[in-house]
Amino acid sequence: MGTAIDELRRRNERYSATFEAHGLQASPELPVAVVTCMDARIETGTVLGLAPGDAHIIRNAGGIVNDDVIRSLCISQGALGTREVMIVMHTDCGLGSLSESALRDRIAAVADAAPDFPLGAFTDVESAVRASMLRVRACPVLAGRNHVRGFVYDVDRGSLREVAG
Repeated sequence: MGTAIDELRRRNERYSATFEAHGLQASPELPVAVVTCMDARIETGTVLGLAPGDAHIIRNAGGIVNDDVIRSLCISQGALGTREVMIVMHTDCGLGSLSESALRDRIAAVADAAPDFPLGAFTDVESAVRASMLRVRACPVLAGRNHVRGFVYDVDRGSLREVAG
């Protein structure tokens, strides 16, 4: 039977047998980086109509702009030419259903220790989108800090709703 990783390896062998997206540049065709959640229900390329090479996709739990996202955006903008940031959080997010302490306790229950860093729990997805937009706009090392927009993806409808802010 094997592990989940073994299954993914088999899937890659099938994928690479017909691979045609060779020769793409690291700089995306569209000068945009999309920050979104790692949720398995979100196929970012499909949701946004992207082809390989169209945009940089930065994913993490919640799609929250944290220090590592800022690092990735610095590289995306400073070295690879993007100038816009699209933040996409979503409905029914796991980080929106638990408090920071409840999330920390849940992790500690399956690991040997609780994380000693912020996990990013939130209660209102629109407020979380706005906070991430503000973090990008406040970052002086981002060339595209004035070209950031935020959205909430509805996991039940497949649609995006723009968040003012």
